[in-house]
Amino acid sequence: SSLTANGNTMEINMGTLAENNNAAAFLTLHGMESLLSHQYFKTENRTEMYSDVITAVLPSVNNTNLTEPVNFTVQHKKKLPGDGMVTCVYWEGKPEEAQGGKKTGGKTSTMRWSVDGCWVAYTTDNYTVCSCSHLSTFALIMQIGEWLNRMCVIVGFFFFALAILTFLLCSWNPKINNTARLHLCLSLSLSHLLLLWNEKYLACTVMAGILHFLVVASFVWMQLEAVQLYLLVRRLTKVQVIQRDGLPRPLLYVIGYGVPFVIVGVSALVYSDGYGATEAGACWLSQKRNFNWALTGPVITILLNCMVFCATLWSLRTTLANMKSGVSQSTDTRLIVFKIVAQFFILGCTWILGLYQTNVFFRVLFIILNSQQGTFLFIVHCLLNKEVDSLHPFNLFLFRSCPCFFKMHRITSEFYLTT
Repeated sequence: SSLTANGNTMEINMGTLAENNNAAAFLTLHGMESLLSHQYFKTENRTEMYSDVITAVLPSVNNTNLTEPVNFTVQHKKKLPGDGMVTCVYWEGKPEEAQGGKKTGGKTSTMRWSVDGCWVAYTTDNYTVCSCSHLSTFALIMQIGEWLNRMCVIVGFFFFALAILTFLLCSWNPKINNTARLHLCLSLSLSHLLLLWNEKYLACTVMAGILHFLVVASFVWMQLEAVQLYLLVRRLTKVQVIQRDGLPRPLLYVIGYGVPFVIVGVSALVYSDGYGATEAGACWLSQKRNFNWALTGPVITILLNCMVFCATLWSLRTTLANMKSGVSQSTDTRLIVFKIVAQFFILGCTWILGLYQTNVFFRVLFIILNSQQGTFLFIVHCLLNKEVDSLHPFNLFLFRSCPCFFKMHRITSEFYLTT
């Protein structure tokens, strides 16, 4: 059975949970969230009441421990932001003995929002389904996990900076072309920097436009990196190095920055008000008039990168099968698997997780993995690349402080020579 009150719904098995009842009450309490505010919910994250307060009652039933959970579909007050995480809570009141408490008014109660016995079964931008093992007064509280997002972005930005310095300052083989990787690092690191930048220091419209350009440029450079890698493997050369006989550098610049410029320019001309503050308060693309179509290019790029990545692995199968036995087979296998997985992250294939943002687990995984592209790129193409001089300051520090890293670097060099 289901009961609806002002857009919110309760689904309950009356036959199982309410055998001795012929009635159930389900109410939406408008305005109650201003009294029972988010301040009664203890967390380190920034919080906000995100729904009306609802209450459910079954007479003559032990509401504290139901034999099966009850589902509540609760409407959001506004669209859920990308870094927001909805929590199902209920109003809990615990009587406690006050200090020096006596029979005459010696008891007090601790009132708070609690998550015990309630969990998120499903969530979208507009509503959340909560499952609870008891009946009480419920609501939704949104937590902004800024600490996780900022921490991951800062770590990723640090490794992007190290990779950029390595590509610019270290001596490389003349045949190596790191153009795509360098500008991928530049685009992503600048977009990371804008995410860390407080919007009050920059006009939101300008920030949204620049961020759109950098995001599109990042995906274009990911695509170019994937194409370069595929061309390299087709020539049966080293997987980890892009040679000069790939795409010419001027062509890389034209494609890498020309395509994003055209996309952002056309988007701004078609709908000049498309950049600015969204309903969630972020400086990004407007939801009005379906302006999100301006991100169609990155979505297509993700799919193409996945296809090119699979094609690269298919072209590489013969080379891997004919590997010489310069190092042990188990070492080869571990190294190859690691580099394949890392390259999967570097090419942005994990951005496909953005399609599953209704699930909290995938949302957190999306933040962690995609903020660490710079980390994987630095490890694979700088630290574990024999073309980088072993006297690189970061390598030298690791060699002295971590002997196991020196061993890994030596094995990697042997692997390069045998493939």
